Amino acid sequence: MFNFKSIKIISLIFLLFLFLSSKKVEAASPNLNSDNYRITWPNLNMAGGGSTSADYNISITGGQTSPGLFSSTGFKIRSGFQYIHSIIPFSFRISALSLNFGELTTNVLTNKKELTLKVNSGSAGGYQVTVQENKALTSTAGTTIIDTSCDVADACDQNDSGTWALTTTYGFGYTMTGKDVPTEFSTGKYKRFANASNLPAENPVKIMGLTPAEDVVAERNKIATMSARINIGGLQAAGVYQNILTFTAIPTF
Repeated sequence: MFNFKSIKIISLIFLLFLFLSSKKVEAASPNLNSDNYRITWPNLNMAGGGSTSADYNISITGGQTSPGLFSSTGFKIRSGFQYIHSIIPFSFRISALSLNFGELTTNVLTNKKELTLKVNSGSAGGYQVTVQENKALTSTAGTTIIDTSCDVADACDQNDSGTWALTTTYGFGYTMTGKDVPTEFSTGKYKRFANASNLPAENPVKIMGLTPAEDVVAERNKIATMSARINIGGLQAAGVYQNILTFTAIPTF
């Protein structure tokens, strides 16, 4: 006496075998291929994605074979939904292409202009924005406005910030406020711009960004503001002064 139920199950298994046999499947390979599809590095997850509440925002991975951070000399692999924010494309915007200070008033600290810097960064390795000037502010006659050294009691240069509170402190400099700016600006201190024409040339200086050691947050619309200042004395020669500031934004992977 035949067991028709058993015969049906065997037939289905046999048909499934024929179906799989008609495909070009690479055994022991991370790639699955056929005439109609290609799946690269497949895995099956039982859970994953973002979870939020009023108090937290996390990304999770459940069921993947090896989620996590893998690194060696020359590379890093971030595997799993916890790195989903890295899909944010890196971009950098600056609010204006020039800073026009107009006619300057002598011995005041109010000759200021601002630039807004906006960054989208999804890299788990962080990012940085740097700035460098090509030379000191120079007139068509060849005279210059010096780069500030800040007040004598708390001097600054291109790397170290200082206090600029005296109207008798002259020069051109800047401070930073907002998202991901270096901590040395947190008390309103100033720096002068790194000068590419100095000998030796001064390297561009970081004005915005994070590294993994600083708790990188993948985020859109990170905004910081550069406030540039010029203060001149009464003996400064009249003229039109200009230079070029170069901003470089680099994601870190």
